[in-house]
Amino acid sequence: MNELKQAANLIKNAHYGVVFTGAGVSVESGIAPFTGAGGLWNQYDPKFIEINFFLSDPKRSWEEMKKIFFTDMDEAVPNKAHNVIAKLEEKGMIKGVITQNIDGLHQKAGNKNVQEFHGTIKTLSCGVCGRKYNLEDVNIEKVPPLCMCGHVLKPDFVFYGEGIPPQAYEKSLEMAQNADVMIIVGTAGQVMPACSLPLTSKQFGAKIIEVNPQPSSFTNSITDYYFPQKATEFFAELEKELKL
Repeated sequence: MNELKQAANLIKNAHYGVVFTGAGVSVESGIAPFTGAGGLWNQYDPKFIEINFFLSDPKRSWEEMKKIFFTDMDEAVPNKAHNVIAKLEEKGMIKGVITQNIDGLHQKAGNKNVQEFHGTIKTLSCGVCGRKYNLEDVNIEKVPPLCMCGHVLKPDFVFYGEGIPPQAYEKSLEMAQNADVMIIVGTAGQVMPACSLPLTSKQFGAKIIEVNPQPSSFTNSITDYYFPQKATEFFAELEKELKL
């Protein structure tokens, strides 16, 4: 039996399947990764999304964020990988997705249970009164955008120097511990604490299926089945194999 068939059988028979995604899933929707070849931090200075910089100079921070995040991400649409992952949840083969991505494409594709480990670009919050806004309801032409109370709004993704949203952290950890199969897609496994989640799954006995064009920190340590492919290629093949 070839590896794809074996992986497909594991997914089909999983009691608690989980998908863990990184930037490699969204790259094929035209969203640049932060690091590596073509990464955003090769073109921009990451200091603009450091929380202390944002608090001290929100106007400058917002000017840069608009260039970095609020064009490509806003216009991006889900690709084959997102769509098949959504089908896997719909068919009950996975319980949900833990993602490091902030683009909302898993939800756009139809996934219902998505833990956004690093937050989301789709909402903004006021750090003073706590009011939350949907991105489409806020005019970001004039920066920085302000809350009704007059204070600056901040996108709800995790800035450098901020903690992981507590609810996302707890739910993600719970999913990682319960998983009997985890599919890791498009992540190098170098960002803490996110990269500890697959290790937790392995410690709790999960089988690990990894999809990544290049080997990651997981490949030779915890991965049971490694597919050196783009996410869209693998999930197109998996869709056929599982007759989704």
